[in-house]
Amino acid sequence: MARILGIDVGGTFTDFVSYDPKTQALEVWKTSSTPGDPSDGILNGMAQKISDKVEYMRFGTTVATNAILERKGAKVAFVTTQGFKDVPFIQRGKRKSHYDITWIKSKPLVKRRDCYEIDERVTPREGIYKPLNESQAREVAKKINSDPEIESIAICLLCSYIFPEHERQLKAIFETECPNKPVSISYDLLPKWKEHERSSTTIADAYIKPIVSKNLQLLQDRVEARGDIGKIAVIKSNGGEITLQAARQFPIHLSLSGPTGGVIGAKYIANLSGISNLVTLDMGGTSTDVSTVVNARESFTTSYEIEFGIPIQIPMLDIRTMGAGGGSIAWIDKGGMLRVGPQSAGAQPGPACYSRGGEEPTVTDANVVLSRINPSNFLGGEMGLDVAAAKNAVQKVADEIKVTIDEAAIGIVQIANNNMVGALRMVLTERGLDPRDFTLLAFGGAGPVHITDVMHSANISSGIVPNYPGQFSAFGFIMTDARIDLERTAQMTSKAFDEEHASRVLSDLVKEAEESLSAQGYSGTLEVYRSLEMRYFGQNHELEVPIAFDVFDDLTTAEVWERFHSVHKARYGFDIPGETIELISIKVTAVSVTLKPSLPEIEKAITSAEPMSTREVRFDSGYLNTAVYSRAKLKAGDHFNGPAIIEEGASVTVIRPEYNVKIDPYGNILIGEIVTN
Repeated sequence: MARILGIDVGGTFTDFVSYDPKTQALEVWKTSSTPGDPSDGILNGMAQKISDKVEYMRFGTTVATNAILERKGAKVAFVTTQGFKDVPFIQRGKRKSHYDITWIKSKPLVKRRDCYEIDERVTPREGIYKPLNESQAREVAKKINSDPEIESIAICLLCSYIFPEHERQLKAIFETECPNKPVSISYDLLPKWKEHERSSTTIADAYIKPIVSKNLQLLQDRVEARGDIGKIAVIKSNGGEITLQAARQFPIHLSLSGPTGGVIGAKYIANLSGISNLVTLDMGGTSTDVSTVVNARESFTTSYEIEFGIPIQIPMLDIRTMGAGGGSIAWIDKGGMLRVGPQSAGAQPGPACYSRGGEEPTVTDANVVLSRINPSNFLGGEMGLDVAAAKNAVQKVADEIKVTIDEAAIGIVQIANNNMVGALRMVLTERGLDPRDFTLLAFGGAGPVHITDVMHSANISSGIVPNYPGQFSAFGFIMTDARIDLERTAQMTSKAFDEEHASRVLSDLVKEAEESLSAQGYSGTLEVYRSLEMRYFGQNHELEVPIAFDVFDDLTTAEVWERFHSVHKARYGFDIPGETIELISIKVTAVSVTLKPSLPEIEKAITSAEPMSTREVRFDSGYLNTAVYSRAKLKAGDHFNGPAIIEEGASVTVIRPEYNVKIDPYGNILIGEIVTN
């Protein structure tokens, strides 16, 4: 078998991880990204290292993410049921801030003048109340087709999640009358109640479809022209792979493609090490992403908003992002308090120590001042850092709050750490999870620098820094499976539960998931998971309850109600036996397990690890004489106590004096507390 290639296309760099099954060798590298045409960065990077055949190429992309966040997508026409074209603009009756009179509601991804209504109506019980007005639909289609600015069409009818035939009829009409404008319908994307969420998701899909389709087609053409690439897949927001052809049809599933690789890699590490509960910390230059792996499984969500009030309800890994990165800027607020982020120096000009014109103090500058980062060994020595510039930047903060430069630097780092601890609490304690049951896995260029500080503040006793933390997301991409998540509203209560209808919906979803993967060329045995979204009658939020059967009957239905009570008690600390339970939707996940690398064990240590040098590094208690190790020279079984610094090409791991280090058989850095009697 030829090599497997994982590629993470970021905004600044494109990361590569190559695995050769013959030698079991992993090779990592990066090249500059090319925002105008991401395929350039991919092909340039491949040209640097790849000279033989690639059997499998998987990549994550930020094309969809950037198009949405930067609002650089297509001009969309929105088509809906008569009387409902204002749904994207009314949104929900909530406000981001109840007392901020200057707050302005987020604008949807469509203009009101591009919204059209069609006369049709179905009842909630799958009956046609008013047939689709086909002549009106064709008139609307012709009007849209005559507008050269309209690039794509989003169709979301009021009750299509129950009865999709009218949407399918409309799609056929618009594809005939508007042959050059792609069409998105809500039933294909989100067959679920709540018209605002469905319409917003459908509009977002249409908004990015032209640009994503163009980029994926160009990449496929250029890669196929090389003649040495086998199968190509792109990573979805749920962490599963999908063929390029399928991705072009439903591009909204790529809206959070990039950050998923780290979580998939974390799941692999969890299975490899036998550690079932991990919380991930992916700290880069601008932001930090956090997520969880619970019982060796990723955590998922459908609650995601582009901006406040603009939801995208597709299945995706539950990744929370916050503005805390190495480039986050330290500043003083009006009350004289030191703050860090969310403003960032970015890649250009970057932190002051980069010598690219930046003058504002950043987290990276603070770590340089504290000697946690070696200025002559940044990025493996490829980039030197300006210590004087870092000190000048941090000194501005120190002067303003009247402390020493070291106190200012340690304060900047501590505030950044506290911000990250807050993000960890969102995915742990707010979900009823105990941090003491988890191991912190830190990656990204800056994650290992802060790992023991965050462990200390978050009450997490163990940590892992994986191999190649700077390219860990690309590493995760070579470990991913093909995956499809389907969901359909089936609203019933425990007082009036239709077992036959629920069984039919479940069976249809399983069949649809299996057929979808088969159509993409994924064969073999599939892993199928089933679950229900449920709540007590009158609640506003649902809980997901896994099930392991295909047919609802007296026995399995009774089991479902009992299981919901247990899940509710575990999440909220109480349950209400005898209370009416409401089933909202049925969910099915199908996974086609793909071929994965078998990583080799590294050489075992014979003697104790020797530091390559020592230097004075500032910790909470002051400067400590700290051993500095080269990660490339560490072997399986090596162990030592902090304080310590472990340097490698794309990152630095900082070990506080309260922690120790052990290298596992695969080269991962395991961190634990030093137990004192």
